[in-house]
Amino acid sequence: MIPLLRKILSEKLPYRVWSPALPVSSPPSTPHDDKWEKAEPHQDTRTKFTRHIVAVGDLHGDFPNARRVLQFSGVTDEFGDWSGHVDFFVQTGDIIDRGDDTIVSFTWMDRLREQAAAVGGVVLSHLGNHEYMNAIGDWRYVYPSEIKTFGSIAARQEVLSTGFIGRSWAHNYTATSRLPLHPHIGPPNTPFPSPHAKDLHFQKEEDGEEMDYSIYYNKKEPLSHAAVSFAHGGLSPTYPDLTPFPTRINEIAKSFLKKLQYRQQPPPHPPYPYPGLPHGTTLEEFHMYDANGPVWYRGWALDDEAKVCAEVESVLARTGTRRMVMGHTPDFENIVTRCNGKIIIIDTGISRAYGGVLSALSIHYTLEPVGDPEERRWLETEVISALYPDRREVLVTDEREIVGDFNV
Repeated sequence: MIPLLRKILSEKLPYRVWSPALPVSSPPSTPHDDKWEKAEPHQDTRTKFTRHIVAVGDLHGDFPNARRVLQFSGVTDEFGDWSGHVDFFVQTGDIIDRGDDTIVSFTWMDRLREQAAAVGGVVLSHLGNHEYMNAIGDWRYVYPSEIKTFGSIAARQEVLSTGFIGRSWAHNYTATSRLPLHPHIGPPNTPFPSPHAKDLHFQKEEDGEEMDYSIYYNKKEPLSHAAVSFAHGGLSPTYPDLTPFPTRINEIAKSFLKKLQYRQQPPPHPPYPYPGLPHGTTLEEFHMYDANGPVWYRGWALDDEAKVCAEVESVLARTGTRRMVMGHTPDFENIVTRCNGKIIIIDTGISRAYGGVLSALSIHYTLEPVGDPEERRWLETEVISALYPDRREVLVTDEREIVGDFNV
């Protein structure tokens, strides 16, 4: 067993009866019989629903800083174990590279995943461009000191391909996710559009006319888009395999990763030549990994405000979401929001390799019954905050009243 891994695994981780012998008389009136009696109001059996999500961006080989972030954001306790104070923890990729703590970091994530599941919590993990780079054999950002924690280059290749880290990538990590804010629209990664929503399926722009994205919104389902997307780089408006979301992207990404992990591992670059993509890579897999794909795209972070705010609505409509959250492009001082919180970029250079601010994103969602239950009114609230070691900054507060049956 790898020496560092051995050390890690050792740590704590009324009904009336009428008689014919009696004279016939009118029965006494009761509140139920008197048509003039005011009806009692219906008892409201609806209950308030809450969901708390915390998301963290790029960690890049820095386990101590990752521990600090997850503790002050309430995901873990002082011992680094799942606290039970959040419902979902999301990490958007790039745990690897630029630091030595690859083994301990991925081992810790798997431990948190098990601890969360045992008490009804969920950890959602994503592969970033750096995880894919390492699977390809592009080791430009791998430190020699990090390789030593595996024992050798060959041992590192085995662990990242068919070993415990590689197996976790294949089974527990995705390229993107759709996280509902309310269970009414299903569990995490429920595909959108639904296979039953035939009128929404794959409608294309025709004859150069602008597509009417309102077709993706069902007035009878006010929670249809009550979800958040997560990806490492972002969901480009021109990416060809966006829907059904996130199913299509994740199918392509899974196939691509399998080809990388099960080919004969090439000697790493550098010092050897860049090995390239594996034989049999499909066009869809190529697009998934190119600059316009979900692990590399930077347009939401770098393009000007007018452009991104004009384009974001189409992606939100097609993916059944209200907001998109991503890492990849760091701002070393703050979590960045754009277009009234529809775009949120959470990479703040947490790793010591960057020296950025430690941060986490918090999403508090509530759906609370209001008014007469017969009116079926609910107040929906989202409070989105940036968490730092010394402060909490509210980025977005959205309230809307909706009508329907949403009791859980």
